[in-house]
Amino acid sequence: MIQPPGNISRVKLMAAFILSLSITTMASAQYKPSDQGSALQFTIQNLGFDVHGSFTGLRGSITFDPQNISGSSFDVTIDASTVNTDNGMRDDHLKGEGYFDVKNYPVVHFTSTTVTAAKNGGYMVTGKLVIKNKTGDLSFPFTASPTGNGWLFKGSFKINRKDYGIGGTSTISNQLEVVLNVTTEKK
Repeated sequence: MIQPPGNISRVKLMAAFILSLSITTMASAQYKPSDQGSALQFTIQNLGFDVHGSFTGLRGSITFDPQNISGSSFDVTIDASTVNTDNGMRDDHLKGEGYFDVKNYPVVHFTSTTVTAAKNGGYMVTGKLVIKNKTGDLSFPFTASPTGNGWLFKGSFKINRKDYGIGGTSTISNQLEVVLNVTTEKK
């Protein structure tokens, strides 16, 4: 039986609606950061030389929707005790009271307040960074690339360690750079 053109149009319209609904549902899904495939690295100068380090223990909740970027949000933590500079004595020192004081402040926490589209095709996130119970404003650009069942977020920013009570001698630079390469998976 041949269907009239009106029915074909309704079928196509219904199929398009279902497809757009499934894409919207998929795009606005909740994600969680994954340590596997992720890297949170930092660089700081000590005695004029770059010292590289990293953290693991990413946890949290991410909502990301490129079609409704203002509805996106980040609420993530890292385990401060995972600081790793490939030098055990230095790492123990960094975990101590004068630096990260991991006994009293076990996590570093970032919560976004806004996420916006940037002119270059990427995005900008603004939020609050909390280290050792000290809160600072933080904004930085990032990119987002879809992966199998999540996203890969890349970005970098600079902070002043003294703003967060991270001590140290005058041989250590006050400014450090953090580079993020975070993979997520659907919750």
